[in-house]
Amino acid sequence: MQPKDIVYVNGTFLPRAEARVSVEDRGFVFGDGVYEVLRVINGRLFATRFHNQRLEKSLAGVRIQLRDEDSPARFVDIGKQLLKENKLLAGEATLYIQVTRGAATRAHFFPPPATAPTVYISVARFTPSADLAENGAIAITHPDLRWGRCDLKTLNLLPNILAAQTAKERGAFEAMLIRDDVVTEGTRTNFFGVVNGSLRTHPCDTHILPGITRSVLRELAREVNIELDETPIKASEIPKLTELFLTGTTTDVMPVVKLDDKPVGKGKPGELTRKLQRVLAESLASGGD
Repeated sequence: MQPKDIVYVNGTFLPRAEARVSVEDRGFVFGDGVYEVLRVINGRLFATRFHNQRLEKSLAGVRIQLRDEDSPARFVDIGKQLLKENKLLAGEATLYIQVTRGAATRAHFFPPPATAPTVYISVARFTPSADLAENGAIAITHPDLRWGRCDLKTLNLLPNILAAQTAKERGAFEAMLIRDDVVTEGTRTNFFGVVNGSLRTHPCDTHILPGITRSVLRELAREVNIELDETPIKASEIPKLTELFLTGTTTDVMPVVKLDDKPVGKGKPGELTRKLQRVLAESLASGGD
């Protein structure tokens, strides 16, 4: 028997094939909205506190006002119901939450205050990339051409898409973005590197999205006495990298063993990367938040 495929749109649970939004929805017309993707393991959502905080920040940053009865916490509860409806309480899955400014006659300025936001929530089966986690991934460098508020998780992803497509065409898993001669992040991940024995990553500012796995790993690294230096890696330091890895909700800690067709370090996952993989795996398995 085929599992159900139920989603949530504006207060209604319904089959995905029947889900509809207006052609005048500002998410469709302008990309005027925000979103979150949460990891689910055996029905337990991981790091919901971080996701809820980031969604609240994104909503405030683009000035989308939720209805009184809505909140990121309520959206998570709806997601839990969807996991039950879709029989995804065993194994791994993802929860997707999207909020747009709603449907209104096309105009660049905001619609009338009474315009209700459009809320779409769905779940899907997920299978981690075990082979890449074990053997390492390939990445390329690419100019960072995104807007100035990368700290907000918005639907405006065209620069990310173009960079990700370039990576795919070159046989790479991810593109490492460079702005003003420093590494910022990936198209959908955060990058960490080891330079002269120091673990480095870009600080949380408007140039990067504060990744949830990045935030979790920052706390876990402290617990296992690994110092993290939030000093950007300069483009000129890339040849000095002895380890490189990326993090994300669906990538965990993924080693990068080749960058721009050149090996990183010894061309295999490094010791520090392996240690952080283990502590994150333990945290995921624990079911803690």
